Amino acid sequence: MEELEVELERARELDVADLADAIEAIGFECTRCGACCKSEADDPHTATVFPDEVRELEDATERDRRSRDAASGSHSQSSRDWREVARPMPYGLDEDGAGETFEWALQTAACGDCTFYEEDEDGTGACTVHDSRPLICETYPFSVALGGTSQPMGEAVDESGMVRAHECEGLGHDISREDAESLAAALKERAVRDIEEAIAVRDNYEPADPAPGETVVHDSEGAKRPDGTAYEG
Repeated sequence: MEELEVELERARELDVADLADAIEAIGFECTRCGACCKSEADDPHTATVFPDEVRELEDATERDRRSRDAASGSHSQSSRDWREVARPMPYGLDEDGAGETFEWALQTAACGDCTFYEEDEDGTGACTVHDSRPLICETYPFSVALGGTSQPMGEAVDESGMVRAHECEGLGHDISREDAESLAAALKERAVRDIEEAIAVRDNYEPADPAPGETVVHDSEGAKRPDGTAYEG
């Protein structure tokens, strides 16, 4: 059996109660500092997003537009398309953003912060698509110590059992059992999805040999252009 398939079995066998125990042992409470949504040391925010999560964010912004239009009695053009939700993962691309890469990252604003992040006047951060946020955002700052899973924002700064914690000022705070179990369930789901995506990318990959200046993204559904449409070569 391939290594990723072995890791997928391990991910599916993760015990949510055990993950919750580890999260409780580490402790966490979101302080809404926004650090996980903002650029760091002039590097744009980079968070992996799955293709179906991009479509869900497209749908979420459309639902929000319709709700605001119904309330105001007007018609706006503020829902977002694929390019406004996600961008090609920058790793492997040249300085102009051309070439071949794997997977997608959440789109960023001109300042490098996540495009869905905003701050109140007092500096408190908020996600404008919180209920539809991708799994990597829902589970930050935790990850699972399995091959094939993504590690958000650098090396772990704490760990307990299979759970790793990454840099965040909210670590070490008390967390309720209910919240720990909810976070643990999402963490297991993300671990499984990470590896399923990696397997699908591997199985669907075919070199695209893009023309100069072209960008091709290889995700679990095949090769795509930056606007999310299929790349035909």
